[in-house]
Amino acid sequence: MSDKGICYLVGAGPGDLGLVTLKAKECVERADVLVYDALSSPEILRWAGPEAEKVYVGKRAKNHALSQEEINGLIVDRTRKGRTVVRLKGGDPMIFGRGGEEAAELAAAGVAFEIVPGISSAIGGPAYAGIPVTHRDHCSQLTLFTGHEDPTKEESSIDYEQIARAPGTKVFLMGVARLREIAAALVAGGAADSTPIALVRWATTGGQRTIQGTLADIADIAEKEDFKSPAVAVIGDVVKERERINWFESRPLFGKRIVVTRTRRQAGGLSRELGGLGADVVELPTIRIEKPDDKEGFAESVAHAHEYDWLVFSSPNGVERFFDAFFTLYEDARSLGNPKIAVIGQGTANKVAEYRFGVDLIPERFVAEGLVEAFEKESIENLTVLWVRAQEARDVIYDGLANQGAIIDECAAYKTVPETDDPTGAAERFKTEGADLVTFTSSSTVENFFKLGLPWPEGCAAASIGPVTSETLRKHGVEPAFEAEQHDIPGLVAAIREWGGVDRG
Repeated sequence: MSDKGICYLVGAGPGDLGLVTLKAKECVERADVLVYDALSSPEILRWAGPEAEKVYVGKRAKNHALSQEEINGLIVDRTRKGRTVVRLKGGDPMIFGRGGEEAAELAAAGVAFEIVPGISSAIGGPAYAGIPVTHRDHCSQLTLFTGHEDPTKEESSIDYEQIARAPGTKVFLMGVARLREIAAALVAGGAADSTPIALVRWATTGGQRTIQGTLADIADIAEKEDFKSPAVAVIGDVVKERERINWFESRPLFGKRIVVTRTRRQAGGLSRELGGLGADVVELPTIRIEKPDDKEGFAESVAHAHEYDWLVFSSPNGVERFFDAFFTLYEDARSLGNPKIAVIGQGTANKVAEYRFGVDLIPERFVAEGLVEAFEKESIENLTVLWVRAQEARDVIYDGLANQGAIIDECAAYKTVPETDDPTGAAERFKTEGADLVTFTSSSTVENFFKLGLPWPEGCAAASIGPVTSETLRKHGVEPAFEAEQHDIPGLVAAIREWGGVDRG
């Protein structure tokens, strides 16, 4: 084995990000090269470092980004060059994932490799559809087979008669295109045509969809419902349990496709909240946070922050940028001195708390105008204030505090720029599949969303975090369906819950 480089064959699970193993996450975080396919949960890409090379090699039906031979050559080549390579495969790499072939190629090349198993859709898919693949009342045996092979060809490696006669549950993957032939082959092999069968599409994700029938009619049902791959099929009496334990598809926002436009780093919290309610979340970041143009001015402001009477933070991003820079300059938190700290809202206060600092002032209304109003109850005439802000922030806070007699300096901690990277194909998905709701958390997310030139889907609603964001939406001809009463992420989630009828009845 080579002592330079290593390749991890990693199972990415069936789709739900929460089903990815801790070891898989660790591998992705350490990867120099990330080789991923179309069945991987796209959110996993966020775990990779900014310098990691990302190579899409997805295969869907007859469309192949790279052939299997080319994939084998790619992972061997990068590993030989001393890189940490992660070959990310949907489900489990060793269950119809050709992981065994890739491992053999790596072994033959004499390079180091490890196999990191994942949850297969063969088990995870039925579970999320409320179907246990084994059950004491129905069966104690499970048979897995691939649906890729054509049952009508003369020489097949699959013995459908043997499968048909085997007791217990049968599960096959990748067989929607040959569903009619597979069902017919199983019946011809001795299975009762009344045997229950269910197909689960995009299992464990917000886009999950399930159809049920019998071996006699499932192909007709699939055609009528225009049911396509990728899907997992489960056959047997265990399908009857779905009526009692269908837990995932009964969640309140199930079937609603909701777009999150926050930065890629910040999208996760909102996505998890909405995903937990059953929504099909599409992360389409429209902005990215970067260092301010005046980096030296920012560093100087941070270095002299202890000289001020008040520090004012108008966003969590500003808090993070400020304190990360502060602790680069100073080892002791006491070097900040004793300024009072004011924040624009609870989300910003929570971010300050992460750095173990308390907050002295938080407004009732989580907007710039609300913060200015809150300061009116303080006496800040002739006091020094450092306002940590976005480079493109409005002048409301500066003007408001200056009018109250404060001596205010501005500290541009970051700037927002349009997000141009779309590694998950979210923009194309939005364009072709549409959405039920698009969420906007700032004016900049609105402005940069419309710069993408994407058509607004018919019947799609817009969710606004606050009045400034709402006004920007109106400038673009979109009336918000609702505005968060509390202008932060928890307030936005609460408004979405009400919109979706979660808190009614």
